[in-house]
Amino acid sequence: MKSTVKAWMWLLGILGLFIGIGVIVSPEKLKEYPAYVSESPSPTGLKALYTYLDDEGESVRRWTLSPDRLNKKGTGQLLIMAGPFTIPDQQEMDEYEDFMRSGNTILLLMDNPKGMFGTKAVPGGEGIGSSVIRDGDGHTYQAEMLSDVRLEEADGDTVLLDDVSGTIAYKSEVGEGQLIVSTTPAWMTNGNILKKDHLSMILLLLKNGEASDGPILIDEYLHGGESGATLTTLYPAWLLLLLLQLAIFILLTLWMQGKRFGSILVPREEMVRFSDERIKALSAWYLKGKQYKVSLLIQSDYIRLLFQERWGIPTSKEWSELKGPLERRLPAVSGKEIDAFLTGMKGLLNRERISKQEYVLWSKKIEIFRKEVEDR
Repeated sequence: MKSTVKAWMWLLGILGLFIGIGVIVSPEKLKEYPAYVSESPSPTGLKALYTYLDDEGESVRRWTLSPDRLNKKGTGQLLIMAGPFTIPDQQEMDEYEDFMRSGNTILLLMDNPKGMFGTKAVPGGEGIGSSVIRDGDGHTYQAEMLSDVRLEEADGDTVLLDDVSGTIAYKSEVGEGQLIVSTTPAWMTNGNILKKDHLSMILLLLKNGEASDGPILIDEYLHGGESGATLTTLYPAWLLLLLLQLAIFILLTLWMQGKRFGSILVPREEMVRFSDERIKALSAWYLKGKQYKVSLLIQSDYIRLLFQERWGIPTSKEWSELKGPLERRLPAVSGKEIDAFLTGMKGLLNRERISKQEYVLWSKKIEIFRKEVEDR
C-alpha cells in the first residue's frame, strides 16, 4: 500500500512539473479587453488618451468604485463616462447627480445616451460616415461619425458640437456643476483618436468640463468596476496551479485510502450465505445418485417428527395407526385422502427401488401434509 502511494506521489509530482514548465515556456496569449477601458491598449481602448493626459501633467486617475463613494465635498472634478456597458439604477443615478450639483462635471460619451440623466436622442438620418463638424464658435472639423443618433438639447443648454444632421454634443447646468453629453465615444479610442480632427474635438469637450484645479476621473465602475475582477486577475497563475495540484493530490490520497464518495452497491450474494445451501447440495447429490428412497425416508421421518412435536403422536406408531389421530387434527383433509396417503406411504417405503416420477409425486404430497401440520 505504501509503495503504491509513493508511486502515485511521484507520478503527481512529474505531472505537476510538466504543467509548470508548460505554463512558463508557453507563449503568453494576448489579453482581451472590453471596449472603452482606460488600461486597454487594443484599438477599442482608451489607453492612448489616458497616457496623453498623464504626460500633459493632468491629474488623471481611474475610478472603479460605486458613485456613492465619489467626493461630493470637492469641486472642479471631471468624471469621464465613456461607453458605459449599462445604464445605472436610479439610486446610482441620484449619486451621480449629487456629484454634479456639488460643483463637478460629468462628461458622458455614448453612442445612444437616451435615458442617461434625462437625455433625449433621436435618429439623425444620414448621420454615419465622414462629416463636417462645427463647434460653438463656428470652427469646423473633419470627423468620422459612427453613430446616427443626434441629441435634443433643452432651453439653457449650450451646443458644443453639431453637424447638418443635428446636435452631437451639448452642455447643461446641473446645480453648481454641469453635464456634457456626446454621441462620439469612438473618437476617444486608440484606433480613432489620431484620425482626422478627433483629438481636437475630444480636447474641446474636456476643456469645457475641466476646471483648473480639479482631477480628471475616468469611470471604470460602469465597465465592471469593483465587481469585475475575475479569479485569474485576483490571484497569480502559479498560485492557481499550486491549488489545482493540491486538490488533485488530496483526491488521490482519499482514493488510495479507500474513502468512498456516494453510495455503494454490492450484490447480496457476495455478503450473505443462504441458510438452504446445505439442503440444496444434498438435494443435488440425491438426484444425481438417484437416491430417491433415501430422500423419501428422510422426508417421512421429518413429518413423523412434526406429528410428535405438534400433537404428541409417537414416532414408533405404524403409518396405518395414524389415521384416527390425523382425522381429528386435520379436519380440512378428508378421511379418504388421509387413508390414501398413509397406505401409499407404507407401501412405498417398503419397496426397494423408487422411480423418479414416483419420488417427485410423493415429495409433493409430503410437502402438502407438512404445510397442513405446520399451519395448525
